[in-house]
Amino acid sequence: MVKAPTSESIALGPQKLNDAQEKTPQNHNEGGSLKTTMKEITVAFITRTKIHGLKFIFSPDKSKPQRVIWIMAFFVCLSLLATWSWNRIQYLMSYPAITKIYMVWAHNMSFPAVTFCNKNVFRVSNLTKDDLYHSGYWMDLMYPNHTVMERGLSILKDSHKQGLLSLLDFTNYTPAPDYRIDTTEMMGRLGHQLQDMLLECRFRGESCTYKNFSTVCTRKKDGVCQIYTRYGKCYTFNSGLDGNPLLTTLKGGTGNGLEIMLDIQQDEYLPVWGETDETSYEAGIKVQLHSQSEPPFLHELGFGVAPGFQTFVSTQQQRLQYLPPPWGDCKSTPIDSEYFSTYSITACRIDCETRYLLENCNCRMVHMPGTSTVCTPEQYKDCADPALDFLVEKDNDYCVCQTPCNMTRYGKELSMVKIPSKASAKYLAKKFNKTEQYIGENIMVLDIFFEALNYEKIEQKKAYEIAGLLGDIGGQMGLFIGASVLTILEIFDYLYEVFKDKVLGYFTRKKRPQRCQSDNLMTVDVKHKPLEISHHSKANDWTSLVVTTFYGSTFNFLTLLRTVCVCVHCSGVIRDNECFLQEEPETLSKWEFYLSGKEKQTDKKKQKGEISGVAS
Repeated sequence: MVKAPTSESIALGPQKLNDAQEKTPQNHNEGGSLKTTMKEITVAFITRTKIHGLKFIFSPDKSKPQRVIWIMAFFVCLSLLATWSWNRIQYLMSYPAITKIYMVWAHNMSFPAVTFCNKNVFRVSNLTKDDLYHSGYWMDLMYPNHTVMERGLSILKDSHKQGLLSLLDFTNYTPAPDYRIDTTEMMGRLGHQLQDMLLECRFRGESCTYKNFSTVCTRKKDGVCQIYTRYGKCYTFNSGLDGNPLLTTLKGGTGNGLEIMLDIQQDEYLPVWGETDETSYEAGIKVQLHSQSEPPFLHELGFGVAPGFQTFVSTQQQRLQYLPPPWGDCKSTPIDSEYFSTYSITACRIDCETRYLLENCNCRMVHMPGTSTVCTPEQYKDCADPALDFLVEKDNDYCVCQTPCNMTRYGKELSMVKIPSKASAKYLAKKFNKTEQYIGENIMVLDIFFEALNYEKIEQKKAYEIAGLLGDIGGQMGLFIGASVLTILEIFDYLYEVFKDKVLGYFTRKKRPQRCQSDNLMTVDVKHKPLEISHHSKANDWTSLVVTTFYGSTFNFLTLLRTVCVCVHCSGVIRDNECFLQEEPETLSKWEFYLSGKEKQTDKKKQKGEISGVAS
C-alpha cells in the first residue's frame, strides 16, 4: 500500500522523519489509527461545545491549579444539576394534581330533577284485611302465626283507630289458599297519591299538574309514572323522560323555578307500634335534587321538608371533573350493569345492593331494578331489611363505588318561614275545605330555584407534566452548566461521530483490498536517495510534485492530510487519502501528489532538499 506523505514527515526535516519512522509501525496498526481519529473528534467536540468549563479544563493555556479548580467547579455544578433533575423526575412520578374552581355564566340552564317522597309508606285508610294478614308481621303488628300483638292493640285503642282495630279481627277470616301477595302492587296502592297531595304547582310562573311529575316507569297508573325508593312510592319532576321535555330556566331567584304546595296527609300515617324500617317518627317529605342521568337515593342523600313551613331551596349547579388513576381515583370506564347505562355513585350502589340481596335472599326489594322476583313481606322482615342494613352499616368491602370522572351535583341553601300565618289560616282552610288545625299540621310549600344563572366548575388538573419537567431541567442546565437542548444534540453528534469512526470504520477497513506484502513504512525524505523530485509545476491553487523512486515493489508512505494521490505509471486507486496498489508495480514507478492549498515556495534548493511550507 502506498500512503501520501504527512505534513509532519515532509515539513519537519530529517530528525522528525526519523522519529516518525520509529512510530510508523504503531500507527500502521489499525487500532492506533482509530485512537488518533477518536482523539481528534474529542478535541473538536471540546473546542466547539457550549458546555461551560470543558474548554477551560482541557485548555493548554491554563495552569494545573486552574484546571483543578475548573474540574471541581464543573463537577459540583453537574452534581447539583443531577440532584435537582432527579427531584423533578420524582415529583413527576408522584403524579401530582391540583383542583381549580371557577364560575361560569350561562344564558339558560337545565333545571334539576326533583324527586320527593312522603315519609309515610302506607295509608291507613286503604289497608284491607288481606293486606294486614299478609303484611302485619312485616309492620311489626302481628306474630309470624298471624296473631295480633297486644302492644299494637293497646296503642290502636288509645289512638281511637277503630277502623284498623276491626281489620285486625281475623276470627271469621280465611285467606285464599292460592293467594300470594304482590308487594309492588300493595306499595303502589297503599302509598300516597300525588293527585291527593299536590294542591298547587307552578314552574317559572306557569301552572303545572301531577302529570308533569314522572320518571322512568317502574309502574304506570292513570298516566303517571311511579318510582319506588325505600320510602315507597315517590315522584320526580323534570325527569326529561316519558315524553316530557327537559325544562330550563332563564333567570335566577325565587319565582323562576318550581313552587309546589303539598298536603302530607298526616291522618293517613300508619300508627307507630314498633320499630321497623317502614314506620316513621317524622312527618313531612324527603326531597333530593339530582341530574336526570342519576337515579334518586333519597334515604341517604335527601333532605327533609317539614309541614307548616314554606321552605326556600336556593341551589347552584356544580360540575365536577376528576382525573383517572394515577393522578386521581375516579372511574372513567363505563358501568358494568344490566340495569343502568350511565355510571354514577347512586347507580353503582343500587346495582350492588340489588346483586347482594339476590345472592343472599333470592329476591329484590320493590325499589330495586330488574325483573327478578320481588321479596314478599315475610322476606322483607326476615332477610331483605336485615341484609341491606348490614350491607349499608357494616360491610364496607362489598359495595365499593368510585367517584365518576364527570358528575353534576347541586349545592343547596335552605331557609323557611311559618305557614299559614294567622291572617291566611282561615282563607286556606276555606279554600281547601279543611280545618285551620289541619292546614297548620299538613300544608307545606316548597320553592326551588337557582341562586344565579351560573354554575361552579370544579376541575382537577395535572399539576406537573413532561413539558414542566423539560422546562425545569432545561433551566437548571442553563444555570449550572450553560447547556441547552442544542447542547444535547451536540453530545449526540459527538457520540455519532465516535460510533461511525469505531464501528462503521471497522467494517469499511475490513472490506478494503489487501495491502502489499511488505509492511515497512518509509517516509518521504527528498534529501536521501532513492527519492528525488523529477518535476515541479504550479497551476492555480494546486501544486504538482512528481516523485520517482527505485525501491521495486514496496511503496509505503505516511499520509498527508488533504492530499489527492494519482498514480502515473502504475494501476492504483485512491481511498481515504491513501494510495493502494491494485497490481505489482514495475521497478520504475512514478507517483504524482496534488497538495491542496497554495505553494509559496519556489526555491530550487528546498525543492531538491526537504519539502516545506506546503499549505495544508
